[in-house]
Amino acid sequence: MTVRIGPTERAWRAAVSDRDAGWLLDTENSPESPLHDAIIRVLELVLQAFVERQRRSALVTSNLGCRWDPADARVGVDPDVLFVEPMPPEGEKTATLRVWEPGHAPPRVAVEVVSEQSGRRDYVEGPARYARLGAHELWIFDPLLVGPADTGGPFVVQVWRRDEGDAMTRVHAGSGPARTEELDAWLVVTDGGTRLRVADDPLGERLWPTKAEAEARRADDRQRLLDEAEAEIARLRAELARRG
Repeated sequence: MTVRIGPTERAWRAAVSDRDAGWLLDTENSPESPLHDAIIRVLELVLQAFVERQRRSALVTSNLGCRWDPADARVGVDPDVLFVEPMPPEGEKTATLRVWEPGHAPPRVAVEVVSEQSGRRDYVEGPARYARLGAHELWIFDPLLVGPADTGGPFVVQVWRRDEGDAMTRVHAGSGPARTEELDAWLVVTDGGTRLRVADDPLGERLWPTKAEAEARRADDRQRLLDEAEAEIARLRAELARRG
């Protein structure tokens, strides 16, 4: 729904809804494109590396069933990527996040990557579903701009945050960069608009690396230091030869 806060400006909010019957999950998942899968994989690796670097007790995974109704397990969401902290008691063996169970906290961050099949669901139903789940923050990435125009978009990046009324309020809708308060960082679009990354700065100059990227960076640094040391040794030898 929308709330008018000025002559031309509107705030978009998604209130907690009781329309659970209309949110029954499909029995079959629609196939997604290689691009969709690649976007999810990179974000998952970036967030997993962040958790490992900071030695946090948290779960980062993709397409994990999240449920809020103990009476009907068909009602819920399956985020493309999610960051749950603290780690559920079952750890990586968690098959379904059931937020009514002890130790099953709602996601701090959930991510939906929009496809042609999911545009209206992600834009319109998504924020209300995640409000119902109790998620703290929702990122919606629409690299192909296939979301519905009647929501004010389409937008490349949306960030929705849980407010004091337990609704989700849209705090960013545009091309990015976008602030993620939950991770104290920035969301930036890279690779010609085909990847959503997390960075320490809005320009994306300090991207959060995946584990492989961090290892490659360390290897490059070691090689650079080695090259500099060898160059200095060669210089000293040349200087000694000149003096001798």
